[in-house]
Amino acid sequence: MRKLTERVQDERGFTLIELLVVILIIGILAAIAIPSFLNQRSKGNDAEAKSTAVTAAEAMETCATDNNGSYASCTLASIQAIEPTLNDAGARLSVSSGASNYTVTVTSNRDSNAAVFSLVRAANGTTTRGCQTGSADKGGCSAQSGGSW
Repeated sequence: MRKLTERVQDERGFTLIELLVVILIIGILAAIAIPSFLNQRSKGNDAEAKSTAVTAAEAMETCATDNNGSYASCTLASIQAIEPTLNDAGARLSVSSGASNYTVTVTSNRDSNAAVFSLVRAANGTTTRGCQTGSADKGGCSAQSGGSW
């Protein structure tokens, strides 16, 4: 019994310095991790905007197939009827079309200076993907390279 009481008395716990070192290490790890996590969220918002633009372009192609190859009658409401998931984009999605061309534009809900992604089909059938980010590189869109994704 005496050995047991001596053993219990020898165990003291952690010192204040040890606890402060652990808290400091946790603080440093949090300072590194939190900005990284926030950046990943922004990238996800940009990827969603790109995906919405591609989905809207596919709906435009379906609409044109239903209308003898003409995009003229393909409006935002008509492509949302074809692809109901486009309703989730709300006011961030806009569509303009002519007889043989169209432009789909989606704004990312990243932040107040959001990136704007566009998918343009020219009358000759070529498609281009463009983006505007202002003065900063965002979401895989370089502000200096003319903005393509």
